[in-house]
Amino acid sequence: MKTRLLFLGPPGAGKGTQAAGLCESHAMKHLSTGDLLRGEVAAGSELGKEAEAVMNRGELVSDALVLAIVESQMKALDGGGWLLDGFPRTVPQAEALEPLLAQLRQPIEAVVLLELDDAVLIERMLSRGRADDNEAVIRNRLEVYREKTAPLIDYYKTLGLLISVPAEGSVDAVTQRIIKALD
Repeated sequence: MKTRLLFLGPPGAGKGTQAAGLCESHAMKHLSTGDLLRGEVAAGSELGKEAEAVMNRGELVSDALVLAIVESQMKALDGGGWLLDGFPRTVPQAEALEPLLAQLRQPIEAVVLLELDDAVLIERMLSRGRADDNEAVIRNRLEVYREKTAPLIDYYKTLGLLISVPAEGSVDAVTQRIIKALD
């Protein structure tokens, strides 16, 4: 199975849930930029306060900040597999990530696109109960996703790395689809 992965998909598609389960069952490091940023917010650091204000507006944290976090996490790995969840979100971020992965000799083996309808996404996100999840913020996130992140689909398709997986149904059903697609 491929073990250097990137998850793409709109907010609420289940990237974090699927990434956590897949990483646990296949001994991969889960690099979730959302969790890393939320950790900074919870710690009350200056970086966390800055990130919190941006995230509460449903906007994206700066490329430089997120790339620095990802780089430090990846350099701490002792080889083995990893799964990037929440980064890159734009084509310029993907282009900035390439030289880092080349330097580390750990190129992406597959990009998994979790696909789901907007109505289901909004319902899922509202049910999570996070402070930054209300319908207006969620709709803004979906617009930001379409504008900035969706072009990554074509970017990774062109590179021959994209694998589309339907994300509806139970967590287990989606997990099995992902595993089958990565074999």
